[in-house]
Amino acid sequence: MNIAIVGATGNVGRKIIEVLEKKKFKVSELFLVASSKSSGKKISFMNKELTVVDLEKFDFSKVKIAFFAAGSSIAEKWAPIAAEKTIVIDNSKFFRKDPDIPLIVPEVNSKELVHVKNKNIIANANCSVIPIVVALKPLHDMYNVRRIVASTYQSVSGAGKAGMDELISQTKEYFDNKKLESKNFTKQIAFNAIPHIDSFLENGSTKEEQKNHDEVKKILDKKIKITSTCVRIPVLVSHSISLNVEFDKKFNLQEIRNVLSTSPGCKVIDEQKDGGYITPVEAENKYETFISRIRKDDSQVNTINMWIVSDNLLKGAALNAVEIAESLVEKDLYGR
Repeated sequence: MNIAIVGATGNVGRKIIEVLEKKKFKVSELFLVASSKSSGKKISFMNKELTVVDLEKFDFSKVKIAFFAAGSSIAEKWAPIAAEKTIVIDNSKFFRKDPDIPLIVPEVNSKELVHVKNKNIIANANCSVIPIVVALKPLHDMYNVRRIVASTYQSVSGAGKAGMDELISQTKEYFDNKKLESKNFTKQIAFNAIPHIDSFLENGSTKEEQKNHDEVKKILDKKIKITSTCVRIPVLVSHSISLNVEFDKKFNLQEIRNVLSTSPGCKVIDEQKDGGYITPVEAENKYETFISRIRKDDSQVNTINMWIVSDNLLKGAALNAVEIAESLVEKDLYGR
């Protein structure tokens, strides 16, 4: 089928190109779409040089599926226009709370794809929510998750290329004894941790934390209680999550490890020894959601702790979007 990627020159857009190629997704023709300032650029796909075309001039009737990886403002304006002619898989936050638009993580709720025809738009979940629900789904099926406490440690790539550039430049400036200037973060990001992602809400949470609360409920179960704190850390790629999970039932730790080890998208690396766990650096460029430090919480009945790490540009964005497209094809739901 013919495919389009809107925002093809950005971090996530380029990752979608990479994933389509690695997965050998059956693409007849790939259209790379971006703003006029990027029009004419060349990007390689399957050993061919493709030319980026102007979004303002692109005809979406040429494609069966259009990936949007260009942010909320572009999605707000252009996704409904594209959806008149094709199916849109949008990576921005703009459509996630819309009750008529499915919010999809294929391993968790692909059955909701039947609702794609409501508006011909599918929302890709938040980059920290995806690994949470991938890890929780098999446990919720077994023990019924009552409440979770999530502490996320999110890499600077979640703030785009500018965030990555700022971490690199501040690190160099630090060792050159120069004064550090923060442009993309509220505080120095090099050698620091910032408990603030996105803007603050009236309830004291940030929008990023509210996304966690809203999206976990929409994807997994609206009855789950959740609280979270989201922290930006000086890591280039991969988000980490410390998860405290309370169940309705008694659990067996070995059963949890066994089930997670065989669940779609999950990989358990959990040895109680030095280095017997996964860190963000090791998760980069990997497709799996890694789960470590699985242990009983002795302070609370029917409760465990887990450490989760996932590449936010892949499973947190591009890979999940492509897997949504694969599910559409598998269920024969693509195309107008």
